[in-house]
Amino acid sequence: MSSQNPIRVAVVGATGFQGGAVARLLAGHRHVVRTLTRRPEGDRPPLPGAEFVAGELAAPHDVMRLFDGVTHACVTMPLVYEEERIGLYAANIARAARAAGVERLVFNANTRVPPEVTTVPAFETRRLAERVLRDSGVPLVVVRPPVYLDNLFSPWNGPALVDEGVLAYPLPASAPAAWLSHQDLAQAVYAALTGDGLVGRTFDIGGSVSLTGPDLAAAFGRGLGRAVRYVPLRPELFERGVAQLLGPETAAGVAGVYHYLADGGDPLLMAGDDGVSAEALGVAPAPVEEWVTRQPWQVWSNDTEGQPA
Repeated sequence: MSSQNPIRVAVVGATGFQGGAVARLLAGHRHVVRTLTRRPEGDRPPLPGAEFVAGELAAPHDVMRLFDGVTHACVTMPLVYEEERIGLYAANIARAARAAGVERLVFNANTRVPPEVTTVPAFETRRLAERVLRDSGVPLVVVRPPVYLDNLFSPWNGPALVDEGVLAYPLPASAPAAWLSHQDLAQAVYAALTGDGLVGRTFDIGGSVSLTGPDLAAAFGRGLGRAVRYVPLRPELFERGVAQLLGPETAAGVAGVYHYLADGGDPLLMAGDDGVSAEALGVAPAPVEEWVTRQPWQVWSNDTEGQPA
């Protein structure tokens, strides 16, 4: 299928960071984007050209209205880690996609998923959603990203990075990870949505380059033009900080991935895939230092005399 032919895409999660990046890329290629939202009109994020459908994933009729007339779909689940709710969301999406005759659905699992069943809700709710969507018979492509660089351009990372040269994150220093940006994710999802011969496949996106904590700090140092050192943050401290913003239930779900890795889970879970996805999808993430140089880090600096360019 040619990516130049306009398609109508239901983007579940377009009001979030990841789905928003996908929606903007699709709209930039002149595809029609529809998304579901509970937000009132004055509180919706800027998504030029997108069609907003009022409703929620738990309501089957709302999801049906979202999928009315669409040809394709991209799905990113909200930060919910209750199996019953995610199962309901996935079932509603699958039913609506099947009724609409969707030609392809791309599911962004928002994380890598270990092959073995775990007790980690962040993994198991996404495994459940994959299974429901796949069993529905809707043509499916699954992308499983590793860790997002955008997590580091934040008020809890930025000041320490630019003023103190400290990069703190809840991954063990020795754990290799294939970091990518939300824009990299959008490019991979777009390729999965429009490329030939991809239906039925699952991709651990993130390219072939894996970086340990010190490797990541060195890449940030090159991008910022200063020395940067990596400090592994204890997952419980990370969870406590996230809880202040998103509440304890969401924080526990998000932090579960990092508790798993810190407690001896598969150390290669977030690593690169030897270029398999980059070759199949025809896209590869930008180098970390290139991403770093594009960010306006000075917004986080408390040092008005020593701000990076």
